[in-house]
Amino acid sequence: MNTSVPDYRPQFPAGTRPAIGILGCGGIARTAHLPAYEQYGLEVAGVWSRRPETTADVRERFPFVGRIYATPEELLEDPDVGIVDLATPAEDRLRWLRAAVAAGKHVLAQKPLTTDLAGLAPILAEADERGVIVAVNQNARWAPAWRLATLLIENGAIGEVVGVTHLHDKPLPPIAGTPFDDLEHMLISDYLMHWIDITRCWLAGKDASTVQAVDSRVPGQPVTAKNPWSASISVACTDGAHALLRVVGDVRTKKPSCPFWIHGTEGTIRGSVLGGSDRLELERDDVVTQYSLRGQWFVDGFAGAMGELMSAIADNRQPYNSAAHNLASLELMIGARRSVEDGSRQHPLPGVQF
Repeated sequence: MNTSVPDYRPQFPAGTRPAIGILGCGGIARTAHLPAYEQYGLEVAGVWSRRPETTADVRERFPFVGRIYATPEELLEDPDVGIVDLATPAEDRLRWLRAAVAAGKHVLAQKPLTTDLAGLAPILAEADERGVIVAVNQNARWAPAWRLATLLIENGAIGEVVGVTHLHDKPLPPIAGTPFDDLEHMLISDYLMHWIDITRCWLAGKDASTVQAVDSRVPGQPVTAKNPWSASISVACTDGAHALLRVVGDVRTKKPSCPFWIHGTEGTIRGSVLGGSDRLELERDDVVTQYSLRGQWFVDGFAGAMGELMSAIADNRQPYNSAAHNLASLELMIGARRSVEDGSRQHPLPGVQF
C-alpha cells in the first residue's frame, strides 16, 4: 500500500485552457459554478439563461464573464466557447446536449444526466464520431473528503471494499415551492444522485445484484411539500458487498453533517461532508490516521469536475467523470426509483458493473 497522501485537490492542465460557455445560468450556476471558476482562474466566454433576470447582474458580480448571450444558439455558435457547461433543467438536458455535440463542443452536463438511456446512446455515439468529450458534473466526486477517500481506496488502503454507509444528518435544502418539488421521488431521482454516484465509485469493479429503495413523508413535514422528505436506498453486489444510503428527513441539529463509513477487508475509512463537518480518517492495523483537509465540496468540487474535463481534453482521453462512466450510477438511480414505484421491492440490476 502506498502510504503517501494522494493529491485530492482539483487538477488542471498546464497552458491554455478552453473557454467555458454556461448554458443555463440559474441558481446553482451563480452560486457554485461561477464562484468556482473565478477562484481557480478559468475563462468564461459568456452565459445564457432562459430567464433574463437571472443574468441581469452576472457581469457586475463576476466581471471575468465575457458576455451575456441573447440565445442558446448564439452561445453554441461562438467559436470562443470550447466547453459548454450545461446546467439547464433535467427535462431539456438531452435536447441541449445533442445541440452542443452537433456544434462540436465538449460538454460538462449537470447531474442527473438523464433517465432516458436509450435517448442518450446515439448522442454519445455522435460525440465519439466528432471527437468531443461529454462529462457529467458529478462534482461531489471532488468534495475533499470523498475525493481523498476514493484515492485511498484505489491505493489499497482498506483492501477490498465490503460495505459503504451514508447518513444524511442535516436539514434538507429548501424544496417545497421549488421546481425540484415537482419531480416525482425527488430525493432518489435527483438529490441523492451524488451519494449514489460516489457509492458506485467506491464499489468500483464489482457486479451489482439488487437495489431496494423506499421514500416516505415524515411527521411535521408541511402539506405544501409534494415530495417525501425521508428516503433509504440499499444496494447489494454479487460478492456480498453492500451499501446503505439514509436520509432521515427533517433533521434538527446545530451540528449538521453527512457522515460516511467505508469498510474494507483490511481497514476502515470514516468521514463527513457538508455543513462544516468535513473530516476524514483511516484506520488500519490498529493505527488511526486523521487527514487535514483543504477546501470544501462547494466550490472546490465544481472546480474539480471541470478541471478533470479540461485535463482529459488536453490529454486526449476520457475523463473520470465521463458520461460513459456515469452510466452505472444512472442505472443504479433508475433501479432505485423503480423499486419505490414497485412498492419498495428489490429491483434486480443484471449486467450492471460498478
